[in-house]
Amino acid sequence: MKFTDGYWGIRKGVNLQNPVEIRDAETGANELTLYAAMKHVNHKGDTLNATLFTAVYSSPMPDVIRVQYIHHKGTKRKGPHFELGADAGFSPVVTEDEAGWRLTSGQLTVAFKKGADWRADFSYAGRTLTGSGYKGPAIIGTYAGEAYMREQLDLGVGEYVYGLGERFTPFVKNGQVVDIWNEDGGTSSEQAYKNVPFYLSNRSYGVFVNHPENVSFEVASENVSRVQFSVPGQALDYFIVGGADPKEVLSNYTKLTGRPALPPAWSFGLWLTTSFTTSYDEATVNSFIDGMADRDLPLHVFHFDCFWMKEYQWTDLKWDPAVFPDPKGMLSRLKEKGLKICVWINPYIAQKSYLFDEGMENGYLLMRNKDDVWQTDMWQAGMGLVDFTNPAAVRWFQGKLEELVDMGVDSFKTDFGERIPTDVVYHDGSDPFKMHNYYTQLYNKAVFEVLERKLGKGEAALFARSATAGGQKFPVHWGGDCSASYPSMAESLRGGLSLTASGFGFWSHDISGFESTAAPDLYKRWTAFGMLSTHSRLHGNSSYRVPWLFDEEAVDVLRHFTKLKATLMPYMFGAAVQAANQGFPAMRAMMLEFPNDPTCDFLDRQYMLGDSLLVAPIFNDAGEAHYYVPQGEGRWTDFQSGRTYEGGWVKERHDYFSLPVLARPNSLIAVGANEQRPDYDYADGVVLHAFELADGASAEAVVPTTTGEAALTVRVVRHGTELRVSAEGANKPWSLLLRGIASAASGSALAEQTAQGALFTAAAGAAEFTITLG
Repeated sequence: MKFTDGYWGIRKGVNLQNPVEIRDAETGANELTLYAAMKHVNHKGDTLNATLFTAVYSSPMPDVIRVQYIHHKGTKRKGPHFELGADAGFSPVVTEDEAGWRLTSGQLTVAFKKGADWRADFSYAGRTLTGSGYKGPAIIGTYAGEAYMREQLDLGVGEYVYGLGERFTPFVKNGQVVDIWNEDGGTSSEQAYKNVPFYLSNRSYGVFVNHPENVSFEVASENVSRVQFSVPGQALDYFIVGGADPKEVLSNYTKLTGRPALPPAWSFGLWLTTSFTTSYDEATVNSFIDGMADRDLPLHVFHFDCFWMKEYQWTDLKWDPAVFPDPKGMLSRLKEKGLKICVWINPYIAQKSYLFDEGMENGYLLMRNKDDVWQTDMWQAGMGLVDFTNPAAVRWFQGKLEELVDMGVDSFKTDFGERIPTDVVYHDGSDPFKMHNYYTQLYNKAVFEVLERKLGKGEAALFARSATAGGQKFPVHWGGDCSASYPSMAESLRGGLSLTASGFGFWSHDISGFESTAAPDLYKRWTAFGMLSTHSRLHGNSSYRVPWLFDEEAVDVLRHFTKLKATLMPYMFGAAVQAANQGFPAMRAMMLEFPNDPTCDFLDRQYMLGDSLLVAPIFNDAGEAHYYVPQGEGRWTDFQSGRTYEGGWVKERHDYFSLPVLARPNSLIAVGANEQRPDYDYADGVVLHAFELADGASAEAVVPTTTGEAALTVRVVRHGTELRVSAEGANKPWSLLLRGIASAASGSALAEQTAQGALFTAAAGAAEFTITLG
């Protein structure tokens, strides 16, 4: 929201006050409180009929500083409130001396000078991050009686901003106006399903605005050298999150708002859905599942979309008896084929559903007032919404889901959750404007809890569309309604990179687009992209997505990339464990991994899959890839072809079985022995590919179990012509493949010289050996 008229003026109807000078300070053991006048005070009379600005600085954990601006503190801040973490017993260091005041948390510091106009300076390990200075904070009133609080934080020259949720607009957010308000706008608009009031700077810090309601961001748009954010009301609460690099910033941010749960290994396999409005009785479903098996297309999850329930009755959570006369038996038969089962749900209850009467009679539905249920005909006739602020309503809704899990359902696609009204009354008295975005958090949490409770921790996986800050705790999320076009494929990736820059560890999208039907060319290109995302789903609107309906080559392409992903699962699941334990997204923008390469600041058509694989999808029907290879790293290697790259911009053509998948130099990538499944014993027959290991360099790979523990840890260190290899947990034979390293002359475990390089197979229990390079 804009309040100014250019740099000097104020918009008509707006009264804006800024803190000018600090009049008093309180230095406590855990916080620093400053009181600032909104004008220079020359005599005691200037303190009358005036506003006093209160700013409180504290810290819940190292490298995180909380800032709270207060005008009138007697105004109650109704819930909901984001769930925030804190380190028990942690205290920041608060100091005051002749020069000013400082609060230090870990290596992050905020400092103020005495005798100067208002200015807060944030620094990390002595490095300037940002600041709040002249005309930065503001208390704002309008002639209409509205009240707002505002902050403006400095942007440096060459500083760029990312994140703010899953946004399909340009990846670099500078110049954009962003309102944090969940909406069902598809992937081709400025609206977003997943709005997160957190932004990440390429200067290695983040800003989290601790308000679940609509936070209005002006990112170098109203004031081109600042990021502005404002909220309605009498208080503003935000956090500065520091770190040595952008990945560490995300680690600290997810420590504050919640780390992603580790999805089950099976969820990384190929998902096939019925699509939305198509027909899908058991015979049709089996024709697709058997067709996949007959063509050697590994399939791991089958999803039933909306019409598994009877029309006009969504969501009654009952199988349509006319289409599925024996749902339990059907699910049992499908699971005998080795499949997991997902079904579509949402929290909207149609009036024709028996659940509507139950919910209305027991007070489980959202109310328009104390007497009337809120209802609409948009989407489902006469539908109401589950009120997840009512614990009894949560238990009621969860009980219906548990019946489905008992029947054989393994996962839920938690669709919708964005169209949440504000003219309502919540059971717990929550502010309906704050609940608009936060509703999805309660919805997804309720469903995730059912799966964890019934199937066990580590076995819960959603396929969720809407989210806000903290939603990363309930994976997986997908990009919503995209179209069957190359521009929509590219905008989907921009959305995913923005989401993972906002603390989300995992992301997916509808392969080949949801709206319309893709041409075979697009289907095949999107398949490669989809199978090299953390999660992979074939889904559409009014047409099926099985590959043989496109062309026979599409079958071969899907087979190729599905099997490639299965063999990469030891590496990919290791990246997933990293996301769950450290908060580093498994699928991430180039700037996260290469913060010191300025070219990477702008890249939004390629990404890193884990630490060591660069993926550049192809976004055109000419098969042309145009991508950037980070320089100064050494030689990169195409994982499939073995071609090497020194760094810089690359332009080349690829057939449908190829796209740039480049291994980072000095990396060790675990490749599994199973092409058919994503969930297997990753250490059994694993081959560690060592890429371009330079003299003096080292690499390490941790091969996880499917529950996230370390099954095998291998370290490789090069000293001249000697390669020292050590292993922990090696209770099965494993192999080391040297790629791009001088061919091996000798070694205690040398097995063979392959087309890719020298292969060494270590016996079970081998803890250490040395390889002499030629």
